[in-house]
Amino acid sequence: MPIFIMALVNRMVACLLVCLSLAATSCWAQSVPMAVKAPAKRIIALSPQAVEMLYAIGAGDLIIATTDHADFPEQAKSIPSIGGFYGLSIERIVELNPDLIVSWASGNKLDDLQRLTQLGFTLLDSDPKTLDDVAVDLERLGAATGYGAQANALANDFRQQLAKVRLEALNKPKVKLFYQLWSEPLMTVAEHSWVQQSISACHGENVFFTASSDYPQVSVENVLLTGAQVIIQSKDKGNVLGIDWSKWPELPAVSLQHIYQLDADLLHRASPRSIMGVKALCDVLDKVRSN
Repeated sequence: MPIFIMALVNRMVACLLVCLSLAATSCWAQSVPMAVKAPAKRIIALSPQAVEMLYAIGAGDLIIATTDHADFPEQAKSIPSIGGFYGLSIERIVELNPDLIVSWASGNKLDDLQRLTQLGFTLLDSDPKTLDDVAVDLERLGAATGYGAQANALANDFRQQLAKVRLEALNKPKVKLFYQLWSEPLMTVAEHSWVQQSISACHGENVFFTASSDYPQVSVENVLLTGAQVIIQSKDKGNVLGIDWSKWPELPAVSLQHIYQLDADLLHRASPRSIMGVKALCDVLDKVRSN
């Protein structure tokens, strides 16, 4: 399995494990200070999306460390990593002595976050659950870093673009969609997954919306029973080549050649770029509708 999908699956597994202790995580996140006494100058960002947000509002140069897979924009690749889904190097964080840590309750280990809080560090949790939350977190990060004007302008633009997309899609016919998260094993997304936010915005009908887990493993036979009109895959080569859908022309998505590949980071990451992923998905569904 390639590094990209290993990282993706690891992040998904981390989220699923956190879901098992959701109450504890929620309580911790609610205890995190919502305001920073003075604009932060030394920031550790504990998620790729937090890094993207900070750069987007102009505060990227304040980041002194981050976690694995923080790879956008290009400058982010040179930021030292102090951990990942497997845990954080508390000792290294103490050495760096940040004045702000932007945490990620659904992706960081709860024990690590509690330890950092006990050590007296200032934590601001950025863990968007909806597309609308992206704009809210941009504003919160702007207030914490002294980049409020830039953050507020970006947040307002994000909201306007999202509202326009939703309005344009509102009265369009629904399209039955199968989202191929990965091919071996065959995985998809359900109601409470991040990707579902984009599907809903585009007025798509996720054929596994009611699955029992947010990122369920399914079979080809399961997919064939859905009558999906379109298959969306990430552009990762291993995912695209993992299944030869042409073997099953009985599926409308196959017979009508509605199999499309989109940028996974735009659809999987809760960042300002997520609006680009929403628009790309909406464009695909419009192609299906016009057929």
